[in-house]
Amino acid sequence: MIRFLQRHREASVALIIVVLFAILGLVDRSYLSFDTVLLVYGNSLILFVLAIGATMVMATHGLDVSVGSIMGLAAVVAGLLMNAGWGIPLSIGVALLVGLLCGLFNGVLVSWLKVSAIVATLGTLGLYRGLVHLLSGGSWIEGLPEDFKALTKAGSLGLSPVAWLVLVLLVVAHFGLRYTAFGRSMFAVGDNREGARLIGIRVNEVQIVAFGLNGLLAALAGVIFASQIGFIPNTAGTGMEMRAIASSVLGGVSLLGGTGTVLGAALGAYFMTSIDSILVLLRLEAYWNDIIAGAILLVVLITDGKIREAVDRLLRYQKYRKFIDPQAAGPQADAAKAARPLKTALETSEARK
Repeated sequence: MIRFLQRHREASVALIIVVLFAILGLVDRSYLSFDTVLLVYGNSLILFVLAIGATMVMATHGLDVSVGSIMGLAAVVAGLLMNAGWGIPLSIGVALLVGLLCGLFNGVLVSWLKVSAIVATLGTLGLYRGLVHLLSGGSWIEGLPEDFKALTKAGSLGLSPVAWLVLVLLVVAHFGLRYTAFGRSMFAVGDNREGARLIGIRVNEVQIVAFGLNGLLAALAGVIFASQIGFIPNTAGTGMEMRAIASSVLGGVSLLGGTGTVLGAALGAYFMTSIDSILVLLRLEAYWNDIIAGAILLVVLITDGKIREAVDRLLRYQKYRKFIDPQAAGPQADAAKAARPLKTALETSEARK
């Protein structure tokens, strides 16, 4: 069981989510419904999108802490353009382009200029946040078109158009990273950079693309955020980078690169959002959100570390078991034991000759 949960981190996160909803059902059975599941999913859209991007970057052994600022910058750009009469599709397109360019800039700093990922993106975090305040003038952007707000209103089967888009995006990203050559190359770069280079993978380009896609997805998250709340504060996206990274780590994406899945990151994002949503349903004070979510995250990560240690000890024991306990070595030890008298007789015969 321990080895299964370690190899299938998604299953352990899914189990935690089920337990969480079971506890909620004990408190009030009315909350234990499909509507609650849809409500949490709707609230998870932004974190889902950010977690996909974080998974891509972390798969290459990178880290991007500027996505919250990119998210806010894209939201401000989209809002300003829509209020200037550019139209919804064009405004969203320009905002996504801004996010892509910001991500590519991060990738160039890390891959070509060899700046540490955490240092580079800490710098651009401040740069992009400064642009948010510069463009917005430090004010909130209001008066967004009603058609834009309608993108996140519930529709078919209780899901909004954006919710369906994110669901498709999750499926495409999961299979793309897991089963395509480019997706596997991201994990190869994170697992062994020099080894990936030796087998012909263009390491720098792969990492730049990963950062670029991360920026694009952060911009999409900003657009979703603006549509959901109907206005854009100058603090939009603040702190979201850490929640995205935490969701990915919780879902089994390694900070050391080379390991993880989009499905696991999505489940981690759903879990993180479910904490917030359930606290709202239970009418608890907002400041409990971060306290409880952080505490649970610490417990899960500590438990995961203990599971890793247990699995490593088990693997080492199985590897060296035949040297420690010859009786447990199986058929090979039995065969060697049976052949020992014959070998001794042959050696004695040769000595007499």
